[in-house]
Amino acid sequence: MAAKKIKLFVDAHSFDKEFQGAQTFIRELYNHLLAHRPDIDIYIGAHDTDNIRRLFPLLPPQNILPYKNRGINILRFVFDIPAYIKKYRFDFAHFQYVSPKKMAGCRYIVTMHDMLFNDFRKDFPILFSLTRNYLFGRSIKNADIKTTVSDYSKERICNYYQIPADEVHIIQNGVNNSLLQYQSSKKKAEDWVAEKFGIRNFILYTSRIEPRKNHLLLLQKYLKLKLYEKGISLVFIGKASIKTPGLAKLIKSLTPEQERFFRWIPRAEQADLAAFYRACRLFVYPSKAEGFGIPPLEAAICGTPVLCSSETAMKNFGFFAPYTFNPANHTDFEQKLLLAAQQPPGDAFTSQVARHVEQQYHWQKSSTIFYNLLQANFHCHETKNSDLRHEGHPELLWRV
Repeated sequence: MAAKKIKLFVDAHSFDKEFQGAQTFIRELYNHLLAHRPDIDIYIGAHDTDNIRRLFPLLPPQNILPYKNRGINILRFVFDIPAYIKKYRFDFAHFQYVSPKKMAGCRYIVTMHDMLFNDFRKDFPILFSLTRNYLFGRSIKNADIKTTVSDYSKERICNYYQIPADEVHIIQNGVNNSLLQYQSSKKKAEDWVAEKFGIRNFILYTSRIEPRKNHLLLLQKYLKLKLYEKGISLVFIGKASIKTPGLAKLIKSLTPEQERFFRWIPRAEQADLAAFYRACRLFVYPSKAEGFGIPPLEAAICGTPVLCSSETAMKNFGFFAPYTFNPANHTDFEQKLLLAAQQPPGDAFTSQVARHVEQQYHWQKSSTIFYNLLQANFHCHETKNSDLRHEGHPELLWRV
């Protein structure tokens, strides 16, 4: 008799919004599980089902569950998701940050990527922090399986919500070399960006635009150092997520010459993003707070020189040293930006960093940890159910 498959539902609502790190986490983790773990029957819920079909090519079409468009996204927790859990009798349901009310028989997995809305409250709207503090806290405390993506985030979650450390499991983000499939060389990537966007010889920063991401600091130092006079452009890729008034004001004040060397691209297709990563002379990541920090690793895997913040979760990225900095030390950042922009690290250094990232941050390792968590919890639950059957209490087992 074939072993029972684990039925797992994934809330992929994050794919209905602007790009964020949670999308990479879900996409890479579940594509790896779909490819290598046939004993898991995966279902994914979202509004944009065409997008899910494109991003998860191995997912059976019948396993894509559409959310109804009710105008208020959180209503999926009230109507769509409970109905799907009841209909399909899922063993597990996986949520990012927020989960609905518990349903009997289905164990909830909650991945909380960071606590930045509490640790850096000045960088978030007050209502944003208050609502998330309550909803995220309730969800992670009540989860059957609690996960996060870094040592830093685990420490902050356990500290703030008083959760024992052994209850929170780290499923770290990974990177893969799929970004290298689009252009066969740095020269081809440079030509791609030049032909499509009219940009050459540039510094790159990819991230949603929020105060904590420090786009303002990077643009200020770029202008102060007059790198545009040296023919070096600055490119931001990412959608505005939280208002950053100082940045908007500075961009409006740019001179015609400065404007010519500055580009802000709200959204880029994967092939374009890959080209930008490989073509840039330097990738800079000045963020003062991250739950993990995927973009500098993506840049590194492409063989690109990286100048990276060393704060919060990025303290683990010591392999970028000496091209690291504390963004609170503006003088140090300015000096290192000038040095790295004029004399980027050579191929030997960037190749060494790329190898380290490839060995340390890969989805096979993360998906194995996640899979083992599922298996241990599933078999423990099945054993308890068997005990209940023998005790004559079938009404306690499932199934609502």
